[in-house]
Amino acid sequence: MSTLEASAEEFTATFKRIRSEVGKFIVGQDDIIENVLIAVCCGGHVLLEGVPGLGKTALVNTLAKALDLKFQRIQFTPDLLPSDVVGTQVLVESEGRRSLQFQQGPVFCNILLADEINRATPKTQSALLETMQEKRVTVANQTHSIGNPFFVLATQNPIENDGTYPLPEAQLDRFFFKLSVELPSHADFLEILNRTGGNSQPDIEAVAHGEDIIEMGRVLREIPIDEDVQNFLVKIVRATHPDHEDSPEKVRTFVRNGASPRAAQAILAASRARALLDGRFHVAREDVEKSAIPAMRHRLILSFEGEAEGISADEVIRAAIEESLVR
Repeated sequence: MSTLEASAEEFTATFKRIRSEVGKFIVGQDDIIENVLIAVCCGGHVLLEGVPGLGKTALVNTLAKALDLKFQRIQFTPDLLPSDVVGTQVLVESEGRRSLQFQQGPVFCNILLADEINRATPKTQSALLETMQEKRVTVANQTHSIGNPFFVLATQNPIENDGTYPLPEAQLDRFFFKLSVELPSHADFLEILNRTGGNSQPDIEAVAHGEDIIEMGRVLREIPIDEDVQNFLVKIVRATHPDHEDSPEKVRTFVRNGASPRAAQAILAASRARALLDGRFHVAREDVEKSAIPAMRHRLILSFEGEAEGISADEVIRAAIEESLVR
C-alpha cells in the first residue's frame, strides 16, 4: 500500500468517525453534515441559511465538540460593533503606569459560530473579512494572528425576513459553501422529539482534533485531477458569466455577475474530498457536479430580471452544468 493510499484510508476513516459522532445529536441533516465536514477539511468557511429552529446552531456546536476545538459564538444583532467581534484596545494600569493593551475578541478561536450574521449592520459584517481570508486581525495598526485551524460557520435567516441586511458580495465570496437547511421530514420530526423530549441527551465525544483536520487538508491536496475534469470544471464556472460565449440563455438573461475563481478553487477541493469518500483516487465529473451548486449559489449575482422572475441561483447553475456537459 502506497503512502497516499494509507493517508486516503485514514482520511476516510476519520471523516466517517466525525460524521457519525455529529449524527448522534443532529437528526435528518445528513447532506448538510457531510458538506460542512467537506468544507472544514478543505479549510473553508460555511454559510448555513434557513429559518430559525432548524438546528443550525446545534450543528456547529456539536461539530466543535466532536473535533475538540476551541469554540466561540457571536450572536449578531443590529447594535453589535466591529470591536465586539475582533477585539479592542483597553487602558490598563500596572505598577502605576497606564498603557493600552489589546483585548482579544471572540474571533480568537478555532471554530467561530456567527449566529444570524445578517442581523448585524454591514460595518460589523465586514469586520470578519480580514479574519476569514487572512486569519488575522488588525487593530490600531497592530496585527494579531488567529490560531490554525480556523473556521467561520455562519448562520443566516432568509433575506425576505424583516430586520436582515444582505451580506456584502466580498464577504459572500469568502464562504466555501452556502448550504440551505430545510424543514425535517415527518420521520425526522418524530426522531427529534424522541431524542430531545427526555431527560438524557447523547454525549458528544471528541473523535478528532485540530491536527487531524490540518492533515486531512494536506491529503486532499495530493489527490490528482485529470485535465479533462479540470476543463469541465472551468467550463461550468465560465458558463455562469453572461458575457461568455458558451453561457446558456438562462445565464445571459438572469445573471449580472458570474462565479469567481474562488468558486473554481472550492469546487476542485470539494471534488477531491468526494472522490476519496467514494473510494477513488481520482476526481470524476460527478464529483464536480455535486460540488458546483453549494460552491457557487452564493457567488452569483442575479440581474433585475432574475430577481423579478424569482429565479434561483441553483436553477442557473444547473443550466450552466447542462450546457458544459454537451460541449
